[in-house]
Amino acid sequence: MRGSDIEASAQARRAFFVHCSALGLLALSAGGAAASGVGTRPPPKVLVVGDSLSAEYGLPRGSGWVALLEARLARERIAATVVNASISGDTTSGGRARLPALLAQHKPSVVVLELGGNDALRGLPLAQTQANLTAMAQAAKAAGARVLITGMAVPPNYGRQYGEAFTALFATVAKAEGAALVPFLLAGVADGPDAEAMFQPDRIHPKAEAHPRMLANVWPVLRPLLR
Repeated sequence: MRGSDIEASAQARRAFFVHCSALGLLALSAGGAAASGVGTRPPPKVLVVGDSLSAEYGLPRGSGWVALLEARLARERIAATVVNASISGDTTSGGRARLPALLAQHKPSVVVLELGGNDALRGLPLAQTQANLTAMAQAAKAAGARVLITGMAVPPNYGRQYGEAFTALFATVAKAEGAALVPFLLAGVADGPDAEAMFQPDRIHPKAEAHPRMLANVWPVLRPLLR
């Protein structure tokens, strides 16, 4: 074999080994990235910002609809976590003030806004309630979360005009902000055939027996948001 042929053959072998080494390094790099979880998404996190209806007021711990949601996620083997940031007596103003810190701390995938009932009980202006819900929905979306709003209603003694306007504002905000909506969190509870028996003596807070129904109202709307 001539010298030029020998040199060409050696160069070809060197090029081949360099190519194989590069492929090996790429494979190791890809394997390391997979092992470390780089490129994978964390499981969805649901942040519930609500009032006493979500804070288990007057109930044994673990019997409220939010706790039942956690149990259902585990039962159905859905890799999602739940943070219950609900406070009894909270209003939309309180939730709006608390939300930025909650978003920064928990970085949720879904934010459930269960507020407004106490606004009505305190006779706060409907425009204020709507503005607060809108601001919360916008803040959650800006943080990269999907939003679910749970609607509420007031007793007939508030007057038809006020009651209809209050009920409508939840749908108005949801439509304007592209949020998912549960029209009435207490559907089948407050308007059921045995409504009085479903509430605690204060006639405001549902008993533990009512909370599976409340979860049944939320679940079909929340489930698609976890994908």
